Amino acid sequence: MFAVTWWGHSTVTVEVAGVRVLTDPVLVKRFAHLRRHALSPIGSATDADLVLVSHLHLDHFHVPSLRLLSPGTPVVVPAGSRSLLARTALDVHEASPGDVLRLAGLEVDVIAADHPATRHRWSKRESPPLGFRVRGGPRSFWYPGDTGPATDVSGVGSVDLALVPVGGWGPTLGDDHVDPRQAADMVERVGARWALPVHWGTFWPVGLGWLAPGVRHHLFETPGERFVDAMEDGRAEALLAPHGRRIMLED
Repeated sequence: MFAVTWWGHSTVTVEVAGVRVLTDPVLVKRFAHLRRHALSPIGSATDADLVLVSHLHLDHFHVPSLRLLSPGTPVVVPAGSRSLLARTALDVHEASPGDVLRLAGLEVDVIAADHPATRHRWSKRESPPLGFRVRGGPRSFWYPGDTGPATDVSGVGSVDLALVPVGGWGPTLGDDHVDPRQAADMVERVGARWALPVHWGTFWPVGLGWLAPGVRHHLFETPGERFVDAMEDGRAEALLAPHGRRIMLED
Protein backbone atom coordinates (compact mmCIF):
# COMPACT_ATOMS: atom_id res chain seq x y z
CA MET A 1 0.00 0.00 0.00
CA PHE A 2 1.20 3.48 -0.87
CA ALA A 3 -0.89 6.46 0.20
CA VAL A 4 -0.54 10.07 1.32
CA THR A 5 -2.66 12.40 3.46
CA TRP A 6 -1.93 16.12 3.83
CA TRP A 7 -3.18 17.42 7.18
CA GLY A 8 -2.05 20.99 6.51
CA HIS A 9 1.16 23.04 6.44
CA SER A 10 4.00 20.47 6.35
CA THR A 11 2.14 17.80 8.29
CA VAL A 12 1.72 14.74 6.08
CA THR A 13 1.15 11.03 6.62
CA VAL A 14 2.75 8.74 4.07
CA GLU A 15 1.77 5.07 4.22
CA VAL A 16 4.59 2.99 2.79
CA ALA A 17 5.30 -0.72 3.24
CA GLY A 18 2.62 -0.90 5.94
CA VAL A 19 4.25 1.90 7.97
CA ARG A 20 2.63 5.28 8.72
CA VAL A 21 5.25 8.03 8.53
CA LEU A 22 4.28 11.47 9.86
CA THR A 23 6.20 14.64 8.96
CA ASP A 24 6.49 17.80 11.07
CA PRO A 25 3.22 17.43 13.01
CA VAL A 26 1.43 20.67 13.88
CA LEU A 27 -2.02 19.61 15.06
CA VAL A 28 -3.48 22.69 16.70
CA LYS A 29 -5.78 25.51 15.65
CA ARG A 30 -3.47 28.31 16.73
CA PHE A 31 0.04 28.89 18.09
CA ALA A 32 2.17 32.00 18.53
CA HIS A 33 0.87 34.57 16.02
CA LEU A 34 -0.47 31.96 13.56
CA ARG A 35 -4.04 30.76 13.22
CA ARG A 36 -5.23 27.77 11.22
CA HIS A 37 -7.18 29.33 8.38
CA ALA A 38 -8.36 26.14 6.72
CA LEU A 39 -10.23 24.07 9.26
CA SER A 40 -8.97 20.55 8.76
CA PRO A 41 -9.69 17.48 10.88
CA ILE A 42 -6.56 15.94 12.31
CA GLY A 43 -8.36 12.59 12.19
CA SER A 44 -5.84 9.79 12.52
CA ALA A 45 -2.79 12.03 12.12
CA THR A 46 -1.48 11.00 15.55
CA ASP A 47 -1.59 7.33 14.51
CA ALA A 48 2.05 7.15 13.42
CA ASP A 49 4.73 4.46 13.40
CA LEU A 50 7.55 6.91 12.67
CA VAL A 51 7.78 10.71 12.88
CA LEU A 52 10.26 12.93 11.04
CA VAL A 53 10.98 16.45 12.29
CA SER A 54 12.94 18.56 9.83
CA HIS A 55 14.10 21.59 11.82
CA LEU A 56 13.66 23.64 14.97
CA HIS A 57 11.16 26.28 13.87
CA LEU A 58 7.95 26.26 15.88
CA ASP A 59 5.78 25.52 12.85
CA HIS A 60 7.72 22.26 12.31
CA PHE A 61 9.11 21.19 15.70
CA HIS A 62 5.86 21.76 17.62
CA VAL A 63 6.25 20.16 21.02
CA PRO A 64 2.55 20.27 22.08
CA SER A 65 1.61 18.35 18.91
CA LEU A 66 4.39 15.82 19.44
CA ARG A 67 3.04 15.19 22.92
CA LEU A 68 -0.17 13.92 21.30
CA LEU A 69 1.68 10.91 19.89
CA SER A 70 1.58 7.52 21.58
CA PRO A 71 4.36 6.81 24.10
CA GLY A 72 7.25 4.99 22.49
CA THR A 73 6.66 6.39 19.00
CA PRO A 74 10.04 6.77 17.27
CA VAL A 75 10.74 10.41 16.38
CA VAL A 76 13.72 11.62 14.34
CA VAL A 77 14.88 15.13 15.26
CA PRO A 78 17.89 17.28 14.31
CA ALA A 79 21.05 16.62 16.27
CA GLY A 80 21.22 18.57 19.53
CA SER A 81 17.47 18.97 19.97
CA ARG A 82 16.60 15.89 22.03
CA SER A 83 16.17 17.99 25.17
CA LEU A 84 13.07 19.67 23.70
CA LEU A 85 11.30 16.32 24.10
CA ALA A 86 12.86 15.38 27.44
CA ARG A 87 9.49 15.32 29.22
CA THR A 88 7.81 13.05 26.71
CA ALA A 89 7.80 9.27 26.50
CA LEU A 90 8.75 9.30 22.83
CA ASP A 91 11.61 7.24 21.38
CA VAL A 92 13.80 10.14 20.20
CA HIS A 93 16.56 9.68 17.63
CA GLU A 94 18.87 12.58 16.83
CA ALA A 95 20.18 12.80 13.26
CA SER A 96 22.60 14.81 11.14
CA PRO A 97 22.95 15.16 7.36
CA GLY A 98 24.56 12.04 5.91
CA ASP A 99 23.12 9.66 8.50
CA VAL A 100 21.25 6.54 7.40
CA LEU A 101 18.70 5.32 9.94
CA ARG A 102 16.74 2.07 9.97
CA LEU A 103 13.56 2.55 11.94
CA ALA A 104 10.11 0.94 11.87
CA GLY A 105 11.27 -1.32 9.04
CA LEU A 106 12.20 1.64 6.79
CA GLU A 107 15.49 3.13 5.63
CA VAL A 108 15.78 6.87 6.19
CA ASP A 109 18.52 8.85 4.47
CA VAL A 110 19.08 12.17 6.23
CA ILE A 111 19.82 15.08 3.88
CA ALA A 112 21.05 18.64 4.49
CA ALA A 113 18.57 21.50 4.03
CA ASP A 114 19.31 25.15 3.30
CA HIS A 115 17.43 26.87 6.12
CA PRO A 116 18.10 28.74 9.40
CA ALA A 117 19.36 26.44 12.13
CA THR A 118 18.04 28.34 15.17
CA ARG A 119 14.75 27.81 17.00
CA HIS A 120 13.70 31.39 16.26
CA ARG A 121 15.33 34.65 15.28
CA TRP A 122 16.61 35.49 18.77
CA SER A 123 17.37 31.95 19.93
CA LYS A 124 20.86 30.65 20.65
CA ARG A 125 19.71 27.04 20.28
CA GLU A 126 20.88 25.59 16.95
CA SER A 127 20.48 22.27 15.19
CA PRO A 128 21.12 21.36 11.55
CA PRO A 129 18.00 21.62 9.35
CA LEU A 130 17.18 18.29 7.69
CA GLY A 131 15.47 16.70 4.76
CA PHE A 132 14.66 13.00 4.40
CA ARG A 133 14.54 10.30 1.74
CA VAL A 134 12.57 7.29 2.98
CA ARG A 135 12.51 3.81 1.43
CA GLY A 136 10.18 0.95 2.25
CA GLY A 137 10.02 -2.06 -0.04
CA PRO A 138 9.83 -0.87 -3.65
CA ARG A 139 8.49 2.58 -2.72
CA SER A 140 10.24 5.78 -1.67
CA PHE A 141 9.46 9.39 -0.86
CA TRP A 142 11.42 12.59 -0.37
CA TYR A 143 10.63 15.37 2.08
CA PRO A 144 13.19 18.21 1.95
CA GLY A 145 11.80 20.13 4.92
CA ASP A 146 12.04 23.89 4.48
CA THR A 147 14.86 24.71 2.10
CA GLY A 148 15.99 27.27 -0.47
CA PRO A 149 16.21 27.10 -4.27
CA ALA A 150 20.00 26.62 -4.18
CA THR A 151 19.65 23.29 -2.37
CA ASP A 152 21.80 20.52 -3.84
CA VAL A 153 19.40 17.66 -4.63
CA SER A 154 21.78 15.74 -6.87
CA GLY A 155 22.25 13.04 -4.26
CA VAL A 156 18.58 12.43 -3.55
CA GLY A 157 17.94 10.14 -6.49
CA SER A 158 14.65 9.35 -8.14
CA VAL A 159 11.68 8.80 -5.82
CA ASP A 160 8.06 7.80 -6.14
CA LEU A 161 6.67 10.74 -4.15
CA ALA A 162 7.98 14.24 -3.42
CA LEU A 163 6.51 16.32 -0.58
CA VAL A 164 7.71 19.76 -1.56
CA PRO A 165 7.16 23.13 0.18
CA VAL A 166 5.70 25.77 -2.14
CA GLY A 167 4.89 28.74 0.12
CA GLY A 168 4.94 30.02 3.66
CA TRP A 169 2.89 32.09 6.07
CA GLY A 170 4.42 35.57 5.67
CA PRO A 171 4.49 38.32 3.03
CA THR A 172 7.93 37.23 1.80
CA LEU A 173 9.60 33.86 1.40
CA GLY A 174 13.27 34.82 1.36
CA ASP A 175 16.21 32.78 0.12
CA ASP A 176 15.56 29.87 2.48
CA HIS A 177 12.18 28.90 0.99
CA VAL A 178 11.05 28.00 -2.50
CA ASP A 179 8.07 29.37 -4.42
CA PRO A 180 5.80 27.14 -6.55
CA ARG A 181 7.92 27.38 -9.70
CA GLN A 182 11.19 26.82 -7.84
CA ALA A 183 9.59 23.83 -6.10
CA ALA A 184 8.55 22.39 -9.47
CA ASP A 185 12.13 22.77 -10.68
CA MET A 186 13.43 20.90 -7.63
CA VAL A 187 10.99 18.05 -8.24
CA GLU A 188 12.14 17.79 -11.85
CA ARG A 189 15.78 17.72 -10.78
CA VAL A 190 15.08 14.93 -8.30
CA GLY A 191 12.72 12.93 -10.47
CA ALA A 192 9.41 11.77 -8.98
CA ARG A 193 6.27 9.93 -10.03
CA TRP A 194 4.01 12.10 -7.87
CA ALA A 195 4.50 15.48 -6.17
CA LEU A 196 2.42 16.92 -3.33
CA PRO A 197 2.74 20.66 -2.51
CA VAL A 198 2.97 21.40 1.23
CA HIS A 199 3.75 24.39 3.50
CA TRP A 200 1.03 26.65 2.12
CA GLY A 201 -2.52 27.82 2.78
CA THR A 202 -2.94 26.49 6.32
CA PHE A 203 -1.62 28.94 8.92
CA TRP A 204 -2.09 32.67 8.44
CA PRO A 205 -0.79 35.40 10.75
CA VAL A 206 -3.48 36.94 12.93
CA GLY A 207 -4.60 40.35 11.67
CA LEU A 208 -4.21 40.13 7.92
CA GLY A 209 -6.78 42.84 7.33
CA TRP A 210 -4.11 45.28 6.16
CA LEU A 211 -3.28 43.07 3.19
CA ALA A 212 -5.17 43.64 -0.04
CA PRO A 213 -7.40 40.69 -1.02
CA GLY A 214 -5.30 40.06 -4.12
CA VAL A 215 -2.13 39.85 -2.03
CA ARG A 216 -3.72 37.43 0.44
CA HIS A 217 -4.95 35.35 -2.50
CA HIS A 218 -1.47 35.15 -4.01
CA LEU A 219 0.40 34.47 -0.77
CA PHE A 220 -1.91 32.04 0.96
CA GLU A 221 -4.66 30.68 -1.29
CA THR A 222 -3.04 29.81 -4.60
CA PRO A 223 0.53 28.47 -4.14
CA GLY A 224 -0.73 24.89 -4.49
CA GLU A 225 -2.58 25.65 -7.72
CA ARG A 226 0.41 27.55 -9.09
CA PHE A 227 2.61 24.56 -8.32
CA VAL A 228 0.24 22.31 -10.25
CA ASP A 229 0.38 24.73 -13.17
CA ALA A 230 4.18 24.81 -13.03
CA MET A 231 4.25 21.01 -13.16
CA GLU A 232 2.05 20.73 -16.28
CA ASP A 233 4.96 19.96 -18.57
CA GLY A 234 6.92 17.98 -16.00
CA ARG A 235 7.32 14.25 -15.57
CA ALA A 236 5.69 14.11 -12.13
CA GLU A 237 1.95 14.11 -11.53
CA ALA A 238 1.08 16.98 -9.20
CA LEU A 239 -1.40 16.12 -6.44
CA LEU A 240 -3.78 18.66 -4.95
CA ALA A 241 -6.38 17.68 -2.39
CA PRO A 242 -8.15 19.17 0.65
CA HIS A 243 -6.67 18.73 4.09
CA GLY A 244 -7.35 15.32 5.54
CA ARG A 245 -8.13 13.51 2.26
CA ARG A 246 -6.23 10.26 1.80
CA ILE A 247 -4.86 9.74 -1.70
CA MET A 248 -4.03 6.23 -2.89
CA LEU A 249 -1.03 6.17 -5.21
CA GLU A 250 -1.01 3.54 -7.92
CA ASP A 251 0.95 3.23 -11.15
